[in-house]
Amino acid sequence: MELTPQEIQLFRHNGFIKFPTQLSTDHVAALKAAALKDMAEVVEPVARQDGRIIRISAVWERGGIFRETITCDEILNPLESLLGSDIEFVLNRHNHIYLRDAGSSHSLALHRDVRHWSRTIATVLIYLEETNLENGCTRVVPGSHHLPAFANLQDDALQEIAASQAIPLPMPAGGLLAIDSMIIHSAGINHTDGTRMSMTLGYHSADELTWEDNPRRVLVRGERPYRGNDKPTEY
Repeated sequence: MELTPQEIQLFRHNGFIKFPTQLSTDHVAALKAAALKDMAEVVEPVARQDGRIIRISAVWERGGIFRETITCDEILNPLESLLGSDIEFVLNRHNHIYLRDAGSSHSLALHRDVRHWSRTIATVLIYLEETNLENGCTRVVPGSHHLPAFANLQDDALQEIAASQAIPLPMPAGGLLAIDSMIIHSAGINHTDGTRMSMTLGYHSADELTWEDNPRRVLVRGERPYRGNDKPTEY
């Protein structure tokens, strides 16, 4: 399903959009089971907090249901409306699954995923469990991707403004949220006895000025069209 012009404009203006598509219950169950299995078997690379595994990284490299998810039409079809027909998946930003419980503290501070608008990526968050106000749904500051590229998020005044304007985005299991990675956002605190599992993926339009394959990016749709003016041309 493509995004409508109105949905595209909302993404450009607000910095986020809930995709009209979502993953099926069976797909979510298979993805969650595979992630929990890799956590139980400590399939590296993983991240730990207080001795417990809270994240598995390099999900593309794990193959199987992880790679099927990254390349599925439910994500790439609406994403094509934002990035065009040539799409790369980014291996060295996101590319992981988080399992957050009441003790999780990572990414609770408001932050940006990239530093500059010329390097931004489209981040897609896949919720493998329902996320709500109680278990710490994602919070965003609408329109904050338009702030100056090197706005200092350590500045107390900016933090206060951002915190006062952040809104929660509850999502169902299987729901897909796309954000401009320049937007100021954070995870919420999990106040429940349960978990909140989500998958975070980064995508970029294939760079028309890069001739060589980038080993840290994988072409998942279309081609890599080179349009540098140093390419031999006939008129």
